[in-house]
Amino acid sequence: MNEYLKYDEWCIIEEGFKPENHRASESIFSLGNGNMGQRAMFEETYSGKTLQGTYIAGVYYPDKTRVGWWKNGYPEYFAKVLNAPNWIGIDVKINGEMLDLAKCKVSEFVRTLNMQEGVLMRSFVAEMSNGNQIKVDTKRFLSIVTSEVGAIRYSVTALNFDGKISFNPYLDADVANEDSNYDEKFWDVLLCKSGKGEAIITAKTKKLDFHVCIGMKYDVYKDGQKQELAPSVIEEAKYVSNTVESDIRKGEEFTIYKYAGVLSSLNHNKEEIQADAQNVVAEACNKGYDALLNEHVAAWADKWANSDITIEGDVAAQQAIRFNIFQLNQTYTGEDERLNIGPKGFTGEKYGGSTYWDTEAYCVPFYLSTSKPEVTRNLLIYRHKQLQKAIENAEKLGFTNGAALYPMVTMNGEECHNEWEITFEEIHRNGAIAFAIYNYIRHTDDKDYLAEFGLDVLIGISRFWSQRVNYSEAKKKYVMLGVTGPNEYENNINNNWYTSTIANWCMEYTQEAMAHVKETNSGRFAEIMDNLKFDFEKEIAKWNDIIDNMYYPVDEETGVFLQQDGYLDKEQILAADLDPKVRPINQHWSWDRILRSCFIKQADVLQGVYLFEDQFDEETIKKNYQFYEPRTLHESSLSPCIHSILASKIGDIEGAYDLYLRTSRLDIDDYNHEVHEGLHITSMAGTWMSIVEGFGGMRVSNGQLIFKPLIPKEWKSYSFKVRFRGNLLNVRVSADEVGVINEEGEDISLFLIDDEYVIEKNSSLVIERA
Repeated sequence: MNEYLKYDEWCIIEEGFKPENHRASESIFSLGNGNMGQRAMFEETYSGKTLQGTYIAGVYYPDKTRVGWWKNGYPEYFAKVLNAPNWIGIDVKINGEMLDLAKCKVSEFVRTLNMQEGVLMRSFVAEMSNGNQIKVDTKRFLSIVTSEVGAIRYSVTALNFDGKISFNPYLDADVANEDSNYDEKFWDVLLCKSGKGEAIITAKTKKLDFHVCIGMKYDVYKDGQKQELAPSVIEEAKYVSNTVESDIRKGEEFTIYKYAGVLSSLNHNKEEIQADAQNVVAEACNKGYDALLNEHVAAWADKWANSDITIEGDVAAQQAIRFNIFQLNQTYTGEDERLNIGPKGFTGEKYGGSTYWDTEAYCVPFYLSTSKPEVTRNLLIYRHKQLQKAIENAEKLGFTNGAALYPMVTMNGEECHNEWEITFEEIHRNGAIAFAIYNYIRHTDDKDYLAEFGLDVLIGISRFWSQRVNYSEAKKKYVMLGVTGPNEYENNINNNWYTSTIANWCMEYTQEAMAHVKETNSGRFAEIMDNLKFDFEKEIAKWNDIIDNMYYPVDEETGVFLQQDGYLDKEQILAADLDPKVRPINQHWSWDRILRSCFIKQADVLQGVYLFEDQFDEETIKKNYQFYEPRTLHESSLSPCIHSILASKIGDIEGAYDLYLRTSRLDIDDYNHEVHEGLHITSMAGTWMSIVEGFGGMRVSNGQLIFKPLIPKEWKSYSFKVRFRGNLLNVRVSADEVGVINEEGEDISLFLIDDEYVIEKNSSLVIERA
């Protein structure tokens, strides 16, 4: 771990500048607004180690796949969100010397991410090589009200000298992706234009022809008085700027307000994008920094009113959950069904900014409870629109009859992951998509979704499962061979318990969905059956035969569900027996050694136990948890939250709390030594789950909410809000009592601990804990 950040309930604070932490801080202090985002790189020149990253939602590039040995079925490319033209740049010179924190003496450095208001601030004192000292204060944000606007306030105060100061605000399209497969640059510049007090740049991607246009305007002030300075205007092939210079005296403050309009051809006609960008940035400049900031802060207050979790008595835990919620809310807003959630969001380039199964398995529960239903519906529609691509993906691997295999990694529905053990074998992702449909409907009661969008997706997925198994004469059962389960430290194994379990569940749930649509919308049902050429009698009979005769590996002696065939043949060493110096093992061991070990990267069997908890008694859950938790290394960000929820379920509150801290502070404390690559956005939703579903014990069963809350001894109280079928409920838990306020909606029936209650609208219920 690297614990260099201060504890604070609402802020992430870094005191003192240490260059070795800078790339990690660039990730941790990132900003976003659903439409775009950027790492927390400096506005001024910095010649030290940095990943300059600005990313625009939906703009990507199909970078040609690079592998050592090509296999049939490999995707042609790996899609990645592009590092877009840099709009935040402001070069600063003091008496002709460039401000560069890698080259000057830095003191009183404080970097602050104010999560309550959604702003990034920085202050420091810099001493130049000639002894000139300046104090710098910066503040920037990406508006969540006008999502194409970003704004910066950058102030310099002369501390011990009189002299010259210059600001050079610029736009730079000469950018590259750190993760480029072939070290190529992905942009062609179409327009570079600079005028007095403004500049504009338009670039297009070399493939797919996405256009991005960024307009810039700025105002300059000295000690609060606006300055009218004649700039030097610069236009180069990929770079435009203005340079303004002024005398500055000791004690004077020189400030620039920089505004940017960042537009893409996803939302604007290419022929009009330049004019649109000029209009957007002009409106932002006319409104002014303070007005933009005030409306932005007010909008964040609304977000927090619906999604905040409060924890009393534990600042580390409080800071951590707010950090996770903040990053989720600034990564995805649900307003555009063309967009989804990348594992790194807008904070780095690993995983390409693409969509993984993380969305359905982890993010959907968070958005279901903290946002209007339309937000989650758009995530599901995203997959529905890509159904034909999923069918094509399956066809490439030899499947027929409309079988659908959703991609492990995608931008447009086409598989773009180039590791065979993932692309071909980690097929449980199909089940996560089906489960998300089920999860959405049980929370919202929007059963009409099945007829509109859901049923054909479920049928495609079930058709895939029915073809992916084969009948074993030796076992007299259906088996599933050559798969990779969620534990990616196992490849090409047979009969992964989780994959087989979710496959069977998919075929069962699809039949339930078919029965509902047939009963409630017979015309639509007939249309779907006709479009899919569904042979009802034959296909359903095959599904039911598989359901009744699926093989699941189980240890007969203990009753533990085995992760896969032969798991107990491995040397059974526990994670606690490992030398900490070799953790994480994926950074120290050969892949051969990892594959032969019993160690588990992330929840696998326990992922299935979590999803299908209702199928097992508490003793079964407990013995599986107690077997697998000691063998799990949690070297995936997706793992600790699932274990924390199950630990709460079996009453291991101390274990649940330790795992909660691990998942919630994964990035802040850099548990896995990789935060410099970006944050783990999708697992942050799992952190929310570990409180609400773990400590809060929230479940949905037979159309009703259930809460069975626990509270760690470190907490005095905690509270959270959940949306459920038109109601907004505020749940507060302390050691002595549990309270629920019905803030929105009609009367609601729910179970609290062990009893059923009806809470009338605009009323509350408080019960004492035994």
